[in-house]
Amino acid sequence: MATPKEHIELIRKTKFSIGGKPNPLSEDLHQAVRNLSAELYTKDVHFLMELIQNAEDNEYFEGLDPSLEFVITSRDITATGAPATLLMFNNEKGFSSKNIDSICSVGRSTKKGNRRRGYIGEKGIGFKSVFLISAQPYIFSNGYQIRFNEAPCPHCGLGYIVPEWIEENPTLDDIIKVYGSGSVLPTTVIVLPLKPDKVKPVKQQLSSVEPEVLLFLSKIKRLSIREDNEDPRLNTVSGIAITSETNFVTRKNIDAESYTLLLSAEESSDKVGNECSYHIWKQKFPVRQENKVERRMDVEELVITLAFPTEERLQRGMKLPGVYAFLPTEMVTNFPFIIQADFVLSSSRETILLDNKWNQGILDCVPSAFVNAFISLVKMTDEAPVSSLCRMFNFLPVNSSTYKNFNGVRETIRSKLVDEDILPSDESCTGQKFFHKPGEVGRIMPAFWDIVEKARKEGLDLYNLSSHGIYILHSSFDMIEYDNILDFLGVGYVNNVWYAKCIKSSNLVLGVSEGVYLDLLLFLAENWNNIFHCTSIMNVPILKYVDHSGCVSLCSIKESTQHSLGTICQSWQFHHISWLIDWNREFSGVANRFFLPESTQNAIYSCLKKETILQWLQNQAQVSPLSVNNYAAAVIDLIGGKPKLAITYAHFLYHSFLKEFVTSSQVDNLCTKLPLVDNYGNVNANTERKILVPSNGSKWNSLVGSNPLKADGHIELGEEYLHPRTFAGQFTPEEKLLEFLGSHVAVLDIPSLCPPNAAIPAVTSPLTKENTFLLLEWIQYMKNRGTPIPERFLTSIKNGNWLRVTINGFSGYKPPAQSFFHSFSWGDVLQNGSVFVDIPLIDQSFYGEKISNYKAELKTIGVMFKYGEACQFIGHHLMRLASSSTLSKDRVLSILGFIKYLRTKYPQPDEFIRSIKEGRWLKTSHGYRSPVGAVLFDDEWKTAIQLSDVPLIDQEFYGDEILGFKVELGLLGVVVGFSRCHQLVIENLKQSSHLTSLKADAFILSLECMKHAKSPGRLVSTLRDAKCLKTNHGYILPSACFLFNQEWGCLLEVFSCFPIIDHSYYGSNISCYENELKRLGVVVDFDVAVKSVIICFRQRASSSSVTKDNVFSLLSCYRQLKGTSYKFPSDLNKCVHEVKWLRTRLGDFRSPKGCILFGPEWESIASISLLPFIDDSDNYYGKDIHEYRDELKSIGVVVEFKSGVKFVPSCLCFPRSAGLITPRSALSLLKCLRILLEDKNYSLPEEFLSKVSIKWLKTYVGYMSPGNCLLFDESSDLKPTDGPFIDEGFYGSEIRMYTKELSSIGVTVDAKKGSTLLASHLDMHSDFASIIRIYNFLEKVKWLPDNEAKQLIWIPDENGNGRWVEPDECVLHDKYGLFGLQLNVLEKHYKNKVPLQFFSGAFGVKSNPSLDDYCRLWIGWETSGHRLSNVECCAFWWFVMRHKNSKTVQMLSESLGKVPVDSGLDTIMLLDKNDVFIADDLHLKDLFVRSFSRPLFVWYPQPSLPFLPQTMLFELYTKIGVREISKSVQKKELSLTNGLELKQINLGDAMIGKGLLRLILGFLACSSMKLEADRRHEAVQPLLNLTVLETSEPIEVGYTLLLSSGETHEVRASRMVRWDKASSKVFIQKMDESAGEKDRLEYATYFSETIAEGLLWEKEDQISSLSELIKLAFILKFDEDAVGFLMKSKNLQVFVEDEEFLSAAFPNE
Repeated sequence: MATPKEHIELIRKTKFSIGGKPNPLSEDLHQAVRNLSAELYTKDVHFLMELIQNAEDNEYFEGLDPSLEFVITSRDITATGAPATLLMFNNEKGFSSKNIDSICSVGRSTKKGNRRRGYIGEKGIGFKSVFLISAQPYIFSNGYQIRFNEAPCPHCGLGYIVPEWIEENPTLDDIIKVYGSGSVLPTTVIVLPLKPDKVKPVKQQLSSVEPEVLLFLSKIKRLSIREDNEDPRLNTVSGIAITSETNFVTRKNIDAESYTLLLSAEESSDKVGNECSYHIWKQKFPVRQENKVERRMDVEELVITLAFPTEERLQRGMKLPGVYAFLPTEMVTNFPFIIQADFVLSSSRETILLDNKWNQGILDCVPSAFVNAFISLVKMTDEAPVSSLCRMFNFLPVNSSTYKNFNGVRETIRSKLVDEDILPSDESCTGQKFFHKPGEVGRIMPAFWDIVEKARKEGLDLYNLSSHGIYILHSSFDMIEYDNILDFLGVGYVNNVWYAKCIKSSNLVLGVSEGVYLDLLLFLAENWNNIFHCTSIMNVPILKYVDHSGCVSLCSIKESTQHSLGTICQSWQFHHISWLIDWNREFSGVANRFFLPESTQNAIYSCLKKETILQWLQNQAQVSPLSVNNYAAAVIDLIGGKPKLAITYAHFLYHSFLKEFVTSSQVDNLCTKLPLVDNYGNVNANTERKILVPSNGSKWNSLVGSNPLKADGHIELGEEYLHPRTFAGQFTPEEKLLEFLGSHVAVLDIPSLCPPNAAIPAVTSPLTKENTFLLLEWIQYMKNRGTPIPERFLTSIKNGNWLRVTINGFSGYKPPAQSFFHSFSWGDVLQNGSVFVDIPLIDQSFYGEKISNYKAELKTIGVMFKYGEACQFIGHHLMRLASSSTLSKDRVLSILGFIKYLRTKYPQPDEFIRSIKEGRWLKTSHGYRSPVGAVLFDDEWKTAIQLSDVPLIDQEFYGDEILGFKVELGLLGVVVGFSRCHQLVIENLKQSSHLTSLKADAFILSLECMKHAKSPGRLVSTLRDAKCLKTNHGYILPSACFLFNQEWGCLLEVFSCFPIIDHSYYGSNISCYENELKRLGVVVDFDVAVKSVIICFRQRASSSSVTKDNVFSLLSCYRQLKGTSYKFPSDLNKCVHEVKWLRTRLGDFRSPKGCILFGPEWESIASISLLPFIDDSDNYYGKDIHEYRDELKSIGVVVEFKSGVKFVPSCLCFPRSAGLITPRSALSLLKCLRILLEDKNYSLPEEFLSKVSIKWLKTYVGYMSPGNCLLFDESSDLKPTDGPFIDEGFYGSEIRMYTKELSSIGVTVDAKKGSTLLASHLDMHSDFASIIRIYNFLEKVKWLPDNEAKQLIWIPDENGNGRWVEPDECVLHDKYGLFGLQLNVLEKHYKNKVPLQFFSGAFGVKSNPSLDDYCRLWIGWETSGHRLSNVECCAFWWFVMRHKNSKTVQMLSESLGKVPVDSGLDTIMLLDKNDVFIADDLHLKDLFVRSFSRPLFVWYPQPSLPFLPQTMLFELYTKIGVREISKSVQKKELSLTNGLELKQINLGDAMIGKGLLRLILGFLACSSMKLEADRRHEAVQPLLNLTVLETSEPIEVGYTLLLSSGETHEVRASRMVRWDKASSKVFIQKMDESAGEKDRLEYATYFSETIAEGLLWEKEDQISSLSELIKLAFILKFDEDAVGFLMKSKNLQVFVEDEEFLSAAFPNE
């Protein structure tokens, strides 16, 4: 045997011709290896995975823990100048010569085809990937010391695979120094001097090796990575040591096992290592035929391993791989478990091939493996508490994956889990675990769980939660943190009905503490609107209340809201609770209110969420929150006419007020309708009542006698209110209640008694002194209290003759209103006034000094005290005289003289004057009237009387003597002199008809009156209605006049319609009265004048009557006012801007902003537009209008081209013929668009786009609309004639400058975007080269047609012509050449000319014929009588099988009338599917084939094809309407002839014995039938009653087959056994004892079928199972031991009652 060195030399010489002739294929082989290695892997790290994979596939000595170590060092031990070197140490058995041969080759791995032996590598190129990081890898193993080189060998020209023996650099000693001199060097060492640019990525990848890399490696138990440098401070690699340890293995069954794996990882940066345990589940699955691939053809079983991390996964990088192919891929599934299987990987090893059918087969099995593993984890130990199972559910794939295939796995897992009993219910709290399907389990809300737990702690039995129609999820699972898991499983919350049943069936209201009860109320409150509103919970007794007997009772929410029991209440305030409950019992006879128990209310007020509970109780349960005041107000309406309750209520109110539970104001309010018991025992609750104290000892009784106010509803209070009483434990002392009522109910007596509004008889006659003072005291009380004295009552006192007076020394009685209280200070007045009247004085000597204490009351009842009142008395007497007759001249002069006397004695005779000044006794020009307002005429009144008709004193009547009393007249109110009597003028103003054409001085006086009068309104309104102002239009109304202003008056002169006040008539002073004129309506303000100008302006403009002079006048005024404070205001400016008053060349009037001042720059665009240029023709404004260019610009006229382009879109007007549009005009339009589009927010109007959408742009195919034009792009590989490109020869190259503008009007300027337009003109071409050029362009730009695009494809013919066809008439490929006559195969015409995928992507051309096409093809074959070849038939049905689904089957069923049959020749016939059958019964097939020559059975390929299996084909035939022969024939038992020789034999001789019955009883008891004992015995009894008749003649059965034509085919067959149930007879054909095994099996078959069919004729689905058992037992001759084993193997047994039955049936056995 050659040494390692000799072996290497032999390889170099024989394989690589080193020392011989050069290898001619060396360069090709070198390039192939380099390309494969570079393309195979996308990351530098892959070499690391390949080395780990190789180490796992290596062989190891027993008793040795396989390990793999990586060391990176900066020592250049290879002397290659490498900045760093990576070494791999592996304690495997070492390289063999075969391994060396393999590594020196490409694709010759020694592991190929060894998947079943556990090898995980397969490519044979893996080691070559190290060349990505190292140019010269070294291998030291089993004496081999070799090196490979990336560069071609100088001797043979090959790189990568040519070995080179080395003796040094490095030596083994160099390697040992790096590994550690104190350690034994492992068998295999690989040394990789790193390329300079690969050092950093290699270190990074070494630092990020995942600890889970060992998770699914069956051999390697330890992996370490470290860095070795002479200076440790230079170390940058994060070292790690990973170990794996299997704790225990539990064998579950023959296909699966589970164990726990512990991974430990100790990083160099951590002092403490990390660990993680994994539940490992490994399960085998058979490989399905349809999933086999070439690489795995020898593998018969899939092994799927799932890892479930019990702690946080060990992680170093950013990602956690979810898919392993023994080593990690880079696929992150988002699943909380890891999937390991022998996946087929992509070339980069980063992902699995998701479209690979082998991998799909693995993924199809993952859900089953997961479900089995998960059930094992959940139910693996009975001792574990339910709460410990929760963490297992974290392994469910709740989150979706980014990979579609894994989402399919996730959904399948979900669908399988929902059918498994995996979720524990609440009954598990009792110790026994109960698991249920997710759909059978419901959740309850967390708040209710808290209630349940608290109630259970308080001893309430609540372990029947699952007895209300659904199993309740265990509380340890029913948590928010598991929401996503439970949602994934479809576990929802229970409905509201469950809560109602639970609460109703448990003692959850009365059986728990108040705290738990409040939790229940809070739960309902917080979930009421969303869950419980208007549900059955409304009928559950859930509200506690105290009934009238003081006991706690319950009512439902419905009862509470409907108040069927009464109103449930709660105390508004905490300290009123017991008070209200106690008093409520006192009113139990009438009160329909019940209070929540005191303990409940106390608990509510102590609750943190009391507001929520109270709000719910109030809004939803309609529990009324009552204060003492509210309760009192509610009860008061219920007392009715019950005196006892009325007394009780008064005491309740008294004590509630005494304890300050109600305020004084509240008591007062309640007392307004307090029911009171009167002296007759009647209850009075009238709110308008008045109550008197009892008459005994009352003041009113001593003064008046009987009840003075009885007629007004005053009642007398009853005696009950004076007695002491006790209610609700509260005692009321004597008379205290009456005092309380006196304070709040106004129990009345004089003086507090309010008198009636009526006269009292007592004052119609003199009163005694005592009654007088009692009456005055009563009035005094009312005055002090501010109580109004009733009018009639007061009038009767004022006018009654009861007051003692003296008149001229004589005593008598007078009404107080005619009496005086004498004062000596004004006695002279009485003497002088006595000439007019006698004066009565109160008799003070009679009443004494006490009368002086009631002066105020005497004044109230009319007694007069002051001298002024005496004067008034005198004056009123005089006025009474004047009212009866006129006062004479002398009487009037006497009155004036009396005033002059009083004025000399007293400072002001006001009272007298006041008493007479309003009397109508002074004669004036208006007749007799009061002095007030009368005028004593003089010269000052001459101008005023032009305006006013004032009342002048009749001086002719009174004479000049009246002039001597000017002062006295003035005191009486007479106007003496004009002095500022402007208001008087206004008050006596003449009518407007008398004020027309006023003189200047009169009008100026009217303005003065307006300025100085307090109320000039009448004057203003009168003058407004009079044409009193003189203007340039004559006398007109003020409101139509304008006051001229020198600064802005030019505005009024623009139009001649404004009347301006005549300054020459009124003088310049008229301007001083602007405010007054303004009040009259004269326009004096600039702003108002402007409004009038605006109105006039708008009127003129609306009628198009603004003349040329008006325009120039307006522009001149605009220029004049510019820069002044009176520049055009915004309203006028707006009017000028908006109103249409400027005439344009178009003959219409427009607003300035709608006009353009023409200039030369408008010439080009004017030819294709109708622009609104101002009419500057000589017939209108002329050229002078241009002198106002600045003013026109200011008011909005467009004077610049750039500003006017905005008109172009709306004014565009193309000529009828597009040929009249010059290039210059078109370019000018584009220039306008450029200016418009400079505004980024501007968008072209739809109207404009509509105008330019006509055909006006010249293209190479004629005039086209912009939307149908293209701008040619020379880089598009097209020609200008290929489509509607704009004609640059016509427009010039300048057209290219307007790309953006052309695009804005719809021109396609990017040829790529114009692909649709280009395609729409395809049908104008017939040149195949042009069409190909266009197709290639469309394919290049990925063109797709829109819905409206014409979709046609050119099909060339042999003559150079062709035709356009629809895409649905085409197909890309026709693999078997079946559709040459039906479809246009594009591959034939366009292969290598146009990419075929273009036609499928753009036109939707089918890649291959569709199912419809195949159906039409088949129908064509049916009608033509075409006989198919085997290839044609296979191709058709292979296509159908590949696309089989429910829709496919339905289509075939409806379309296909005939199916293929084998004619026996080389061709296949098509026959009516109703006359062709599936041979599901080979016995029947054999009978009919031998009997008939015509084919009856469907065709299937022979030999069978893998892609067209017979079973699947038959299944498809069945679904499309082909019948099975077994179900199509009619079976007929042929009658036994009378001459047939029959011999009766024993049951046992016919094998009908104890063994047969035992087997049948076991089947009936333990199979899915599970019949009870009596029914089992009844079922087999007919066997014991049989008569067995044997014959040597054949026992036959007939089969009839009916065809669609009505034709029938009949055959006969031997049956050997028949059971006639009607006669309880069994006929059997005697079996020849020398018969062979075939005959015996045939007999056993007929026997078992007959017995099974006879017993189970009602259970057809069970006949086959029983028949097979009986057949096997028959073959075994019903041997007892054999039958016993057979029954056990099928889990069948008989029971004691069956044994008893058998013993009775077979007593001798």
